[in-house]
Amino acid sequence: MKRTHFIVSAAAALIATTGFAPKRYAVTHSDAEWRRILGPDRYAILRENGTEPANSSPLIGEHRPGTYYCYGCHQALFSSRVKYNSGDGWPSFWTVLPHAVEYQTDHELIGEVRTEVHCSRCGGHLGHRFDDGPKPTGWRYCIDGLSLRFVPGHAA
Repeated sequence: MKRTHFIVSAAAALIATTGFAPKRYAVTHSDAEWRRILGPDRYAILRENGTEPANSSPLIGEHRPGTYYCYGCHQALFSSRVKYNSGDGWPSFWTVLPHAVEYQTDHELIGEVRTEVHCSRCGGHLGHRFDDGPKPTGWRYCIDGLSLRFVPGHAA
């Protein structure tokens, strides 16, 4: 069986059995390319839904004006204007830039359902959103620092 035919058949079977079609993103790479681009620590977070150790990111203490971008595809995600110190050990924001992220339900922890935050351009896992943040949104975006690239200057 030709490789293309196999892939099309597998995708059709997935859709037929689950009703779910894999999401296509504007930025895509093979697994090997993602590993090369991101390195092992960022790959574990952005492509395998991992997390970095609490209080390990230098971005927690970043207070300059600027914009936080997805490390995988360079899409603007967060403005420094909405960053705050939540005390949870990861960079925290109370909102995102328009159309920058997508959400998925995370059932990995027994007894706790969380909302995963993913880049809408490449699908990279960024962290989680919780409903215990500050006004005006009430959201706390708890984001892995390794999933972000901070660019100082004008805040988006």
